[in-house]
Amino acid sequence: MGKSRVEAFSDGVLAIIITIMVLELKVPHEPSLAALGQLWPVFTSYVLSFVYLGIYWNNHHHMFSAVRRVDGSVLWANLHLLFWLSLVPFVTAWMGENHFAAVPLAAYGVVLLMAGIAYWVLQRALIRCDRSESLLAVAIGSDFKGKLSPLFYLFAIPLAFVSRWLAGALYVAVALLWFVPDRRIERAIEHEA
Repeated sequence: MGKSRVEAFSDGVLAIIITIMVLELKVPHEPSLAALGQLWPVFTSYVLSFVYLGIYWNNHHHMFSAVRRVDGSVLWANLHLLFWLSLVPFVTAWMGENHFAAVPLAAYGVVLLMAGIAYWVLQRALIRCDRSESLLAVAIGSDFKGKLSPLFYLFAIPLAFVSRWLAGALYVAVALLWFVPDRRIERAIEHEA
């Protein structure tokens, strides 16, 4: 079956997730920089999550650009990914409102880890559907970033109870690792054209 409805649905869900996150940002009740400064944990968690959602949206787009068709397993794998991404506004707000306390910070890592796993499952489902010699399979290759990211999350989750700053730094490091769009897929598409 065609892939356009899956892409459109995913785009819509991600847009709603980002909208929910921005609606969670509350304006200060005082017109001062000090009042605005008190919101730094909420705003910082929002920025980090916005970047993560942007990375997922960007890479989701690239991944679907490299395949020709989808099947039922891809639809379910995509819903699995969207489920975990839909929890990002909740853990973002919880983390920001509680000034990066250990439990919300670890929960944020669990959601990121599960979203990463769900993305990998979706990637495998797409490759299986599009055949193992698909353009996506060739472009992914050894997937160093895809293997490194879950390891960072696995370290960051328990680390949140020891050093919130180091756990947060690992979340930022993964975001920086993925911030530049995945050029492997772009190069594979250009090479095939």
